[in-house]
Amino acid sequence: MVFWVWLGTLAFTAGGALEGVRKRYDLVGVLLVASITAVGGGAVRDLVVGRLPPATLTNEALLWAVALTGLLVFFTHGLFHRLARLLYLFDTLGLGVFAALGAASGMEAGLGFWGVVFAGTVSGVGGGVLRDLLTQQVPGVFYRAGDWYVTAAAGGAAVFYLLGGTPLALAAGALAAVLLRLGSRGLGLKLPTPREGPGQTKKADRDSAY
Repeated sequence: MVFWVWLGTLAFTAGGALEGVRKRYDLVGVLLVASITAVGGGAVRDLVVGRLPPATLTNEALLWAVALTGLLVFFTHGLFHRLARLLYLFDTLGLGVFAALGAASGMEAGLGFWGVVFAGTVSGVGGGVLRDLLTQQVPGVFYRAGDWYVTAAAGGAAVFYLLGGTPLALAAGALAAVLLRLGSRGLGLKLPTPREGPGQTKKADRDSAY
């Protein structure tokens, strides 16, 4: 479990820092976005299951690692030529791991199927939503019909529950969420969206935000 916590947290840290760099924030701004992205999903998860204070905020070693990862990304981002693709990969990895960890916390708290799926979903998407808000973007969960985000997190959490919450189920749930997101984008799968009514103009497709 410790490995997965560190993996998901540092993946979200790197993704948040890269988004701050893309927005041309200063060092403090990049570290702020990275930190809130890293701990946001876990904090929401712990609030859902009634665990206070959030576990991430009591893990000093992990918080230091978050800060150092943010600094590393800030000072080395010039080495990467495709920031958008790298951000997407880190965000997808964090999504999958935190969806599975949230589901595990829900099961530990005695929640049923839908409670576990909800805990996993908000855990998976929480950091990304906070990152988008901090960088003055509409959270992608509201418009990426062709880039499954909430659906991927929910699917990963469901897989964890259906496999009985074992350590193997944790890995399977994380992998399922990652594959659902990558697969939806690669195969061009789209969720239904409202039809355009009279007088509405067709807007550009925003599914490929990054």
